[in-house]
Amino acid sequence: MLAYRKLEPAPGLTLKEAEEPIAPGPDEVIVSVQAVGICGSDLHVAQWSDGYDFMRKHLPVTLGHEFAGVIETVGDNITRVKPGDRVTIWPSCPCGECVNCNAGEPRNCVNKATLGLYRDGAFAPRVRVRGESAFVIPDHLPFRIAALTEPLCVGHQAVQVGAVTKGDHVIVLGPGTIGQAIAIFARKAGAAEIAIAGMDDPVRLEVCRELGFDKTYDLAQPGERARMESEFSNADKVFEATGHAESIRDGLAFLRTEGILTMTGIHPTSVSFDATPFVRSRQQIRGSHGSAREDWLAVIQTLSDPATDVSPMITHELPLSRVAEGFELAASRTAAKVLI
Repeated sequence: MLAYRKLEPAPGLTLKEAEEPIAPGPDEVIVSVQAVGICGSDLHVAQWSDGYDFMRKHLPVTLGHEFAGVIETVGDNITRVKPGDRVTIWPSCPCGECVNCNAGEPRNCVNKATLGLYRDGAFAPRVRVRGESAFVIPDHLPFRIAALTEPLCVGHQAVQVGAVTKGDHVIVLGPGTIGQAIAIFARKAGAAEIAIAGMDDPVRLEVCRELGFDKTYDLAQPGERARMESEFSNADKVFEATGHAESIRDGLAFLRTEGILTMTGIHPTSVSFDATPFVRSRQQIRGSHGSAREDWLAVIQTLSDPATDVSPMITHELPLSRVAEGFELAASRTAAKVLI
């Protein structure tokens, strides 16, 4: 079967023939992939950015961790799902044996093997996954929307970490998929106002507006920073979803006394800021990464509601044969979310 793979610790990915996952282990299932999204981390892997050297010992590996599909085969121990079930997959694969797993904290597993990074993922027709990672989705939920579950879970978790409450004024720095997900669930948590800021990012800011967020700011444009400062400052909660160090300084500048800044971006360089006003303002910085089972249940319930429309998040859909084109679109930011 064709698969989009990282073959060596250097820039580049290759679409090539790979072995089919023929039989699942006793606790595994084989999924026929119907839709898979290109994630920002996939772009980092393609570029071989700093922070991904942990993959070196796992290469070659097929990328892809945001996906939905149909279960084809199940292992001998699997009872919670069956062949024919429509599912989306939590890509985190805890070992079940380390100190954190034994303490009932599998998301903190020290040996977890995330799909698409540590083991073969979903940029392929079929993928072998843990049965425990499969979440059944309703028949009316399209695969293309279900494939957004993973990044939406990241946003849902960030909103929990950032403690958004009813009436909050929220700023999201970064209009990409994670920033959009944060805004969606901040709104669901009752935020009174939500501003989304980007930097020379017109396509993704337009997606934010299509999702119903009218306070958007392109800080690369003349006068936009001043406009944002006059219209939206002293925020209760700020979320950083950029991976750029200057966003932390910007976020703290927009944050009120005793406000909370939540970081979700992966930063390839060190971050620095003026600590004295931070301490005197009693501000907080929190980190949010990944998701928990509770996020998956909540997001699937949200997506299953016919009144929920997140389809504007998807701007391009391409076949696997054109996956390299999809990566180019995503890297150039002429696309928001690209689905394969």
